[in-house]
Amino acid sequence: MRALALDVGMKTIGVAVSDELGLAAHPLSTVARRGERADAGQVAELARSRGADVVVVGLPLELSGRQGRRAKRVLRFVEALREELGEAPPIEMWDERFSTVGAERALRKGGVSAKKRKQVVDQQAAAYILQGWLDARRPVEVRSDDE
Repeated sequence: MRALALDVGMKTIGVAVSDELGLAAHPLSTVARRGERADAGQVAELARSRGADVVVVGLPLELSGRQGRRAKRVLRFVEALREELGEAPPIEMWDERFSTVGAERALRKGGVSAKKRKQVVDQQAAAYILQGWLDARRPVEVRSDDE
């Protein structure tokens, strides 16, 4: 199962893709925002060209869990994307609270310069979102006491 994930921001959309087995997320690209319709068209083309079985979109909820202005903007973009994609692939929302913070932390820990971090943080945040989504769907291994 191939999944495409999006970290939708005001100026850019970070994009990540999973491997074919649906085990690991990989940063893919950053899409510069040009308007909802154009952005939705570009993302839909990426989903098609990568053979995505599902598109996962990070939903920036408030700390309280409520949908604020940012989440409502993302949901408007998702509606435009649904119009572009039609029925397939399906779009799933994923709570993305702290994804950019986690991505920044991982990049800093990896020794990535501030200049380079700025260029890749959105796609890294999309990979962070996607990895969380993939991990949540992985079956939990049950071990017996005999092992």
